[in-house]
Amino acid sequence: MLEHRNSALLFLHTCCTWTHLRGGRAEGPALRSGGVPVSQLTAQDRHGRAQQGVRALLGRAEPPQGSGTQQVSVLPASRSCPRDLEHRAVPALPRGPVPPLRHGPGSVLGGRRRRQAPLGGTVPPGPGLRPEQREDRLVPGRKAQRVRELLETTCRLANALKSHGINKGDRVAIYMPVSPLAVAAMLACARIGAVHTVVFAGFSSDALAGRIQDAGCKAVITFNEGVRGGRVIQLKATVDAAVKTCPSVQHVFVCQRTETPVVMGERDVQLEEAMSSQPAVCAPEALDSEDLLFLLYTSGSTGKPKGVVHTQAGYLLYASLTLQHVFDYRDGDVFGCMADVGWITGHSYVVYGPLCNGATTVLFESTPVYPNPGRYWETVERLRISQFYGAPTALRLLLKYGESWVKKYDRSSLRTLGSVGEPINHEAWHWFHSVVGEGRCPLVDTWWQTETGGVCIAPRPADEGAPIVPAMAMRPFFGIQPVLMGEKGEQLSGNDITGALCISQPWPGIARSIYGDHQRFVDTYFKPYPGFYFSGDGAYRSEDGFYQITGRMDDVINVSGHRLGTAEIEDALDEHPAVPETAVIGIPHDIKGEVPFAFVVLKEDLSDDAPAVLQQLRDLVATKIAKYAVPEHFLVVTRLPKTRSGKIMRRILRKVAMETTEDLGDVSTLDDPSIVKEIIEAHEAYRKQRQEEKKK
Repeated sequence: MLEHRNSALLFLHTCCTWTHLRGGRAEGPALRSGGVPVSQLTAQDRHGRAQQGVRALLGRAEPPQGSGTQQVSVLPASRSCPRDLEHRAVPALPRGPVPPLRHGPGSVLGGRRRRQAPLGGTVPPGPGLRPEQREDRLVPGRKAQRVRELLETTCRLANALKSHGINKGDRVAIYMPVSPLAVAAMLACARIGAVHTVVFAGFSSDALAGRIQDAGCKAVITFNEGVRGGRVIQLKATVDAAVKTCPSVQHVFVCQRTETPVVMGERDVQLEEAMSSQPAVCAPEALDSEDLLFLLYTSGSTGKPKGVVHTQAGYLLYASLTLQHVFDYRDGDVFGCMADVGWITGHSYVVYGPLCNGATTVLFESTPVYPNPGRYWETVERLRISQFYGAPTALRLLLKYGESWVKKYDRSSLRTLGSVGEPINHEAWHWFHSVVGEGRCPLVDTWWQTETGGVCIAPRPADEGAPIVPAMAMRPFFGIQPVLMGEKGEQLSGNDITGALCISQPWPGIARSIYGDHQRFVDTYFKPYPGFYFSGDGAYRSEDGFYQITGRMDDVINVSGHRLGTAEIEDALDEHPAVPETAVIGIPHDIKGEVPFAFVVLKEDLSDDAPAVLQQLRDLVATKIAKYAVPEHFLVVTRLPKTRSGKIMRRILRKVAMETTEDLGDVSTLDDPSIVKEIIEAHEAYRKQRQEEKKK
């Protein structure tokens, strides 16, 4: 085990910046300090150099030559949607000494006032960015921070936690929307060795309570309210309801996101007040490389949620390297990941991965269509985003609104596009690549999981000019050795073959356990195929040796002895220009065993031509796959039931199709639970229509 007491690696994630001790960047996985590998420094040297970096960030010493100070822009809402803080960015590393901090209304930290701008300004030029580009990012109505201020916030928050008895190894639940304070809360826990578990700020009180109870959290950090897509979300009230059944919680730290007052109980602590009385310096805790960094719970749509365990050094290394090489990150880039910090994508590619690289990172609190469907692309234009990383479900949603909302904005800053969360269908891939990226940006369809910590299979890195196959993850990342397994547990060799996707050797970012239930971890991921990590996904290895994810293995339909992945059918249906989105599930059949049932969303202007479109879809599936793959049932719906992370809740669709909706289970994780009633009513009308047709 590697112990890193005040080492560059610990300083890396606890101070939320790279230790710029050699030319402002890292020299590879071995983190170098002044030209000497960290592993070769004495404990005293490591302590002294890390403290020198802290003093530089706090403005108490000149930074080492060649170092930089990261600027953090906190970008409030535009005037068209004053209640949302949709756009916040952490711009890139300006060179030179750190100007004095100035606080208060109308101030811009490290910059001069723009003409006629109540809030705004410029910052010194940084690598790869012209001064005028930086000025464009600091528009009226916005305030800029430097990383020194983020460091001070992190340290004050860490000291506030310590003053209330939170110590190394204690678990802390963070129930907050995307915000700089949520990031500071994660980093503050890491700094003192506490284990954070971020719970998406939209889960119900029952879902939150279940996670707090399982982790045995000692404290909860939250806002009074959240704001998303123009809607106000009650956070403190949800926490109050949750902690009634959580005896382990001793303190609830509450911060004001809106001006709405909240009732404070005996264990509630006003976070701003607690932080204001704390010093802005907090020495990082000594940690082992395998000490816990965070827990992150899976959705729990099929049983008890799993608290996936990630530890210190391996996870940070993997998040850092995958960001560099999969997305072609370069100094001065603005990395735009649209994920929430409540999910693993937000952990790895909003917080830890970018900050490990001293990168610019964008925090997006809103939705893709608020206040209009151009919100993503307006953000790209205004913040000059270099890499855009989003979910296929959001892309399919935006595809319905056409190209005009995209082409309205300048996207010339984009250099890499990425998709995450589920396999991307061909239509969404081509729209994303051709319309958004103008055909010039590599599109990396990434495959990975909460359990893997970072991207495992993606088109990049690869040789320069290497082909990218649409809608295919393609190539394993460094150290990842994927294998395909057959139904009898045998390893499948050769190409042009489909099987269960496994990985044959460990990698730095792999999860270490399920919190409190290691046997479940072993049974879930290592028992199905002994000696291999089982992903739960199926994959196809093409004739060229590239990998394509075919969907979850539990989303496989056996039709008359033919095994079909639902993703394969969905991909065929989604190729129809009138169909932005579909979901296919399997239902029992007396003769065939199972048959596909397709829920189809049609574009608004084609809903009247539904019968003709459905016939075209039948022909399309028969042509693309086979006649036996054609869904037995088609149900046209206006929307699909999705969690707030964008995943389709298929168990609800299965209950609707099988007419067992009297017990739908927990629907609190749905973004809009009212859609369930709409789908049930549509299915009832479909059932009656079929009965009438049988009578005829």
